[in-house]
Amino acid sequence: MCGICGELSFDRSRAVSADDVRAMRDQLVHRGPDAHGVFVSPDGVAGIGFRRLRIIDLTPSADQPMPNEDASIQLVFNGEIYNYKPLRERLLAAGHRFRSHSDTEVLVHLYEEKGDEFLDEVEGMFALALWDAPRRRLLLARDRAGKKPLFFYRDDHRLAFASEMKAFFAHPDIHLDVNEAILPSYFIYGYMPGPDTSYRGVSQVDPGTVVTISADGAVARRQYWRLQYPDAAQQSTRVTDRRAAVAQVRSLVTQAVERRLLSDVPLGAFLSGGVDSTIVVGIMAGLMREPVKTFSIGFEGDPAYDETEYARQVAEKFHTSHTEFRVTPSAIGLLDTLLWHHDGPFGDSSAIPTYLVSQMTRQHVTVVLTGDGGDEAFAGYRRFHAALVAERMPSWSGPLLSALLSPLPASPNERHWLSRTRRFARYMNLPLLERLTRWNSFFYEDLDRLLAPSFAASQPAVDRLGPLRDDLEELAQLSPLSQLLLANFRTYLPGDLLVKTDRMTMAHSLEARAPFLDREVLEYAATLPDAWKLTSGGQTKVILREAFADLIPDRINRRGKMGFGVPLDRWFRGELRAYVRETLLASDARCRTYLDRTELETIIRRHESGEANLGQQLWCLLSFERWLCLLPEWRRRARGGTIPEPLLHVRRS
Repeated sequence: MCGICGELSFDRSRAVSADDVRAMRDQLVHRGPDAHGVFVSPDGVAGIGFRRLRIIDLTPSADQPMPNEDASIQLVFNGEIYNYKPLRERLLAAGHRFRSHSDTEVLVHLYEEKGDEFLDEVEGMFALALWDAPRRRLLLARDRAGKKPLFFYRDDHRLAFASEMKAFFAHPDIHLDVNEAILPSYFIYGYMPGPDTSYRGVSQVDPGTVVTISADGAVARRQYWRLQYPDAAQQSTRVTDRRAAVAQVRSLVTQAVERRLLSDVPLGAFLSGGVDSTIVVGIMAGLMREPVKTFSIGFEGDPAYDETEYARQVAEKFHTSHTEFRVTPSAIGLLDTLLWHHDGPFGDSSAIPTYLVSQMTRQHVTVVLTGDGGDEAFAGYRRFHAALVAERMPSWSGPLLSALLSPLPASPNERHWLSRTRRFARYMNLPLLERLTRWNSFFYEDLDRLLAPSFAASQPAVDRLGPLRDDLEELAQLSPLSQLLLANFRTYLPGDLLVKTDRMTMAHSLEARAPFLDREVLEYAATLPDAWKLTSGGQTKVILREAFADLIPDRINRRGKMGFGVPLDRWFRGELRAYVRETLLASDARCRTYLDRTELETIIRRHESGEANLGQQLWCLLSFERWLCLLPEWRRRARGGTIPEPLLHVRRS
């Protein structure tokens, strides 16, 4: 796992500076503390930089930039290629010469062999940049699901790219301004839907896509992979043998885990006590000779946000070498650090425990396997079942249910059944994808009240289904569950979940691997009948549970999904109450340019009084305000600033 960056100059009078590439590169030291390198082409057209986290082939021969035999091709690569060994053997047989045993070098020679289609048979997670000197062009590419990030900035003189946008702050000729057009989307989703970003002029390379940029500035894009589901009419005829399907799910997931055990450094697993991480750890225990190293985290004094008891049960079943962290974090002490690693505002507060467990896990291992993707592939979210239930209910039932619930007191937190039921009743009569979006949103119909009138008037009308707009025709051909799964895969997964996992693990130079996001697993799961994934009674991940029934303890199998979270509702009514007011309602608060103060006061009052649980919304707003405050400082310290360590009280057990 590594950090990559570089620049391509379109202006012959402006040669790429090695010093500028180094400055960008060294903003990414957390992604690669073990080695570094820079290449600038002799004509000054292209420069690429690299920070290395050594995982496979720990020798200097595997350092990057990685050339081919005559150095006409130069590659920087972030990630892992899980099928690199058979590819390497084939390339050796074809006459290619290798200087290392790394997966990176396989990509260089595979490009020589297959040209633009070199990624079609590559299995892994990656972001890469390849300079082809004979053809005077730069290739940028990302893996299929979008596990590894890759951003690029373009103006009239250059294109710059990097694993994280903070690298651009270090370039003397790049000035990043707030992308005001994307801000309403942030308040809806809690993240910036790709390919747009927080900054004007900066875009993401789409998952499963190769972008080719010529030295004259011409750009071409090729999507080499796209997850597809069978249309509703075909789905029931695609896979009909249930017993064979169960066996195939077990085989594919097991192979996916086995592929991800390849490492020359210590390896372990995050263990939450849920079904997905239990399966991953159970498979690892059967494949590894030594006990699996597992890691869990819980919050002191708040059982509603603590899964360590369940994780401990799984650890005992598989005799893992288990480390449990129990923390009392200063959430606000962490906020600025989380924003720095996300390069901007990020509304998902589960980044807090992900950061903390990554920080402490890195003291023991360099690579972890996670359960990410199990919910996406096999329908594990409760909201999927709720959406399907709502499809079957008459239109009058929503208002009736809301009326029945209205006399009841406010629920203690957003995870309480009453909060979930109220959300369900409020939006259940909406069209399917709009319903899903509203259930997941931070602000939706109240967005118009949140935005300052002057700012709202300066922006185009907000398209609340914007991230799905180009997919609506395709989605309309699918069953309701397939629509939900595919919409989730193309929006929430790459925009939120994978961003959080990548930034929070790489903040501590920890590599995370997700077996459930293996291409073969994803493609096969997409073909399975809906009822084999989610029953009408609400049992999630049915075929996955059946395939690994021997690995999942009954208590784990019976419990509902909890998910990673923190007790924001309680924090913002208690010890952080004053901080919320002082930050959001200050006379010099920078968010006042964009947000309506009266609405902010209303949100804070409703939360403090217990009228509503708006902790997630307040976290989203605090993240936005702190980002605006920190942005000038980020620019100033881009050439070597440091991030203060968060204040933690940690007890290991």
